[in-house]
Amino acid sequence: MRINNITLLVNDFDRAYAFYHDILELTCTWGKPGENFASFSLGDGAGIAIFKAELMAMALPGYQAKQAGAQGDSTMILVQVDNVQDAYTKLSQKGVVFIDTPQDMAAWGIRVVHFRDTENNLFELYSELPKEQWSEGLQENAKQYTAE
Repeated sequence: MRINNITLLVNDFDRAYAFYHDILELTCTWGKPGENFASFSLGDGAGIAIFKAELMAMALPGYQAKQAGAQGDSTMILVQVDNVQDAYTKLSQKGVVFIDTPQDMAAWGIRVVHFRDTENNLFELYSELPKEQWSEGLQENAKQYTAE
């Protein structure tokens, strides 16, 4: 397992983007205002990302985005694994209770599964999908961030 980033689940994406990009002056490595996801470099391969909280319902049925002053998730720890299914099987055998089962998220370009630790922190295990399995929109969007 390799930590990829800490993802902040935000209600006002554009405001959060402006904070990290314009005020903290972090280099954006993916995303822009008006989108759903953006990642920022913290140097040395570390990063922080923002993601529209309401869109977590795509991966976690019944998910409720945290509203101001309310209980709920405001962060998610993303951990990259070589194979989501293998990690899911191994951790399930060790007693980890998963929120969902492994699923492909073509719009995100990844296969994911989610669980909570003993303190109720939200984790996402993911592995990248081959680019040909990405949604057309994601493939088009990726051209802005990669040199091919």
